[in-house]
Amino acid sequence: MGLKNTILLSLFFVALVAKKGLAAQHVVGGSQGWEESTDFNSWASAQKFKVGDQLVFKYTSGLHSVVELPNESAFKNCDLGSALDSKKGGNDVVKLNKAGTRYFACGTLGHCDQGMKVKITTAGSTAASSPASSSSNDDGSSSDASTTTSTTSAASANFNSFALFFAMTAVWALVLVYVF
Repeated sequence: MGLKNTILLSLFFVALVAKKGLAAQHVVGGSQGWEESTDFNSWASAQKFKVGDQLVFKYTSGLHSVVELPNESAFKNCDLGSALDSKKGGNDVVKLNKAGTRYFACGTLGHCDQGMKVKITTAGSTAASSPASSSSNDDGSSSDASTTTSTTSAASANFNSFALFFAMTAVWALVLVYVF
């Protein structure tokens, strides 16, 4: 294999790795999907969610739905009346656009009470997977760790985007040199 082919193959691999690091799709419930028999606590605890990832809810439309709840209390009590959003398509995508915890439940009567609900904790794209917290400054004011996490997350996403852009540009430049 010639030097050009080796460089081209290496840059293509780098571009694929950089793209993979940007975002992931998580099918909620894994191979079982959004169904009553799925152990959502076990599934969620085995995942690492980061800003930019997507949740995909796959289910039988008309049998189930996806309701986003506003807080832990509504989640624990299956208070579907306080829903922030509701989806019924059967193949619904939710983008995790900021660090923090989000709560989802099935909107079909009785399903949430039977355990068809999931709590998702999203970390910044480079931060650990613990939720953001507030801390007190020396002057008594509080600072929100989510601001730092969001800033770190945005900087990391910008760097990843730049790395992907650079790798793809290099690949195309080499393709043009190789072909012409």
